[in-house]
Amino acid sequence: MEENKLIKNRISKSWELDKIHISHNVIEYASKGKQLSKNDSEYVRLHFGLQGTYDFTFAQLNSSYSLSGHHNNIMYSDGLEIEVSNKSDRIETFGINFTTESFIEIGQNGNETLKRFTDKVVNKKNAIFSKNWRTNDFKIQQVINEIINCTYKDELKNLFLLSKSIELLVVQADLYEKQSEEQFANQFIRSEKDKRKLIEAKELLSSRIDNPPTIIELSKLTGINEYKLKKGFKELFGTTVFGYIHNSRMSLAKRLLLGTDKSAKEIAYQTGYSSPQHFSNAFKKKFGFTPNSVRNNPDSAMDQLD
Repeated sequence: MEENKLIKNRISKSWELDKIHISHNVIEYASKGKQLSKNDSEYVRLHFGLQGTYDFTFAQLNSSYSLSGHHNNIMYSDGLEIEVSNKSDRIETFGINFTTESFIEIGQNGNETLKRFTDKVVNKKNAIFSKNWRTNDFKIQQVINEIINCTYKDELKNLFLLSKSIELLVVQADLYEKQSEEQFANQFIRSEKDKRKLIEAKELLSSRIDNPPTIIELSKLTGINEYKLKKGFKELFGTTVFGYIHNSRMSLAKRLLLGTDKSAKEIAYQTGYSSPQHFSNAFKKKFGFTPNSVRNNPDSAMDQLD
């Protein structure tokens, strides 16, 4: 099927740095179908699925994958030929492409897992970081959100995006080292059905961060029992349900304080706190100073919050 008939709407945002290309894509599909993409570039790509389900075949890796949102991996290839089949009406992805030279310079100083992958890049061996794709944890999502919502301008913006791109690589490599292939094989959540339910739970929490469902409500809404919900959520996303709610509220509050003119009181209610005082106490415990101090002196607070 032709791409212009398959795709109903595409929203793309990209950032070009000296040796890094960052992209954020949201595609809404008119129907199910296949798309073929080709280019001759050599790159290392940090790939993150944020929403949607799709299958893709990567010719250079001689591999095929079936993926749902909230996944990540790192891939290297000299040239690119992939075929993507969408299984959902909406797919959202985020990616960072490093030139091989810039990636090698960073990766050869990483942990052992990253060094082994970097050796393959040095020797121009098409490779994927792991055959088992990992689930995006809260830290990965937080860094991606900071990149997408960057408010810096000009040279500072480029410096910020560069630092966050490297941070995302570090967080990703750390995730794979903490969760070895053996641990991955023996994890509590094994079925794709349960994983999809947990991803649905996370998306429900994100959409209702000001008034999130209780554990009991979330269990009923997603059709997964409370024990599996609590244990599986911690395993997949690296934090508890309550930890995710708290961290998401704090992350949103920080973005609103630094990127909007909203008062601390307005942000308190927008992020689901029953009173500005409760919000202020939680924010100070998390970051070391109050929301009002950020609002009154944003330039000083910005460096500390980053």
